[in-house]
Amino acid sequence: MADRRTFNVLVLGFGFLFIFTAFTTCGNVEQTVIKSLENGTFTGSGYHSLGIIYGVFSFSNLLAPAVVAVIGPKITMFLSGLLYSGYIAVFIAPSAWSFYFTSVLIGVGAAMLWTAQAQFLVENSEASTINRNTGMFWALLQCSMLFGNLYIYLDWNGRTEISDSSRRNIFTSLLVVSILGTLSFLVLRRIHQEEEMLSEEEGQALLSARTMYTQRANTAIQDAKLEFRAILQLLKTKTLLLLSGCMAYSGLELAFYSGVYGTCIGATAQFGDAAKGLIGLSGIVVGVGEIVGGGLFGLLFKNSRFRRTSVVFLGMIVHFIAFYLIFLNMPDDAPVVVKTTTQDPSYLTPSVAIALLCSFLLGLGDSCFNTQLYSILGHAYAEQSAPAFAIFKFIQSVFAAVAFFYSGYLLLMWQLLLMVILGFPGTLCFFVAERIQNVSVDLQEP
Repeated sequence: MADRRTFNVLVLGFGFLFIFTAFTTCGNVEQTVIKSLENGTFTGSGYHSLGIIYGVFSFSNLLAPAVVAVIGPKITMFLSGLLYSGYIAVFIAPSAWSFYFTSVLIGVGAAMLWTAQAQFLVENSEASTINRNTGMFWALLQCSMLFGNLYIYLDWNGRTEISDSSRRNIFTSLLVVSILGTLSFLVLRRIHQEEEMLSEEEGQALLSARTMYTQRANTAIQDAKLEFRAILQLLKTKTLLLLSGCMAYSGLELAFYSGVYGTCIGATAQFGDAAKGLIGLSGIVVGVGEIVGGGLFGLLFKNSRFRRTSVVFLGMIVHFIAFYLIFLNMPDDAPVVVKTTTQDPSYLTPSVAIALLCSFLLGLGDSCFNTQLYSILGHAYAEQSAPAFAIFKFIQSVFAAVAFFYSGYLLLMWQLLLMVILGFPGTLCFFVAERIQNVSVDLQEP
């Protein structure tokens, strides 16, 4: 049984590795790809597409638990993977209507996928293995930022324009990877309790199945109502209100490092023939920053009571340094330029070393904020973790969607300024929320 559960966790991790190798790489390069389309008739925007995805994702989270309860996590993940693959496939022969339609579908699919993943991981874990299984899954997931972006770097390095044939080759490869990840969910094995259910007599099993699905549907509706009420109750708590600013900031910077910054690098003409390839290399370095930060802050300071504020403060400093260097190193119109590159000057001569350093700092800072938000929510709402994390993903996704929608219109300095304006008070509010939790622990101690 233990071997079967470990097998399931590993297959789950590799499935997500393949799917998000395709999707993360797509999100990193899609705006650059769209600007390079040779037919000149495509009117879609990568920023708007990502904004739609995160916007739909945020609201679909409210319905996802009911869907997963009815059809089960395995089938939910398989169907969601198909939606991800459909989004990737659009770039092989792009059209505006299919581009935006699949953006809506993948937003729904993302909510279902992550809800099902959480449930499946818990079902295949025990108290003694949950940390190990979560760690294995997280490590495999983070590697998704490495392989697809490495392919982009090797294929685009030295190119000034992305031809249609190159685009088709890239997204065909990504589609194959995404489909492999989706098909891997079918290999997931049933746990012991489900096998026993299937071993009953055929007629009784059919009747039981119908009854079971009816009960699941009714239970799912009740669970959805209870969860929604729990969310409304938690939104009134002081700790969650304070943390909402930090959650909102995490959404803005998520949009920036995952879709905007790579576009800025690819649009900087001063990088020459290396500009397009640097998009992939930047994505790899962001992933390295995420992995280093996640590993470092997961292993160090385990017994330090004030580690959360220290790590969040470090994340703020790291991000603000990165923002200042990006402001100096990148042309101000890089995110919004209509053509594939911009000739506008920057305060410094654009440097590849500084650009990649900023990529690492963006990933490192993001891991600082996200690991500590997960930590404080798990500590403060141990008995109500599901609605607490649902609120976190909702706020983060809404602000990521907003950021993607304004990214195609605001100059770089205004986007950086918005993140600074929200990041500083968000960090201060995190300090206050942490202080409230420490005082609460002191009062509970004899």
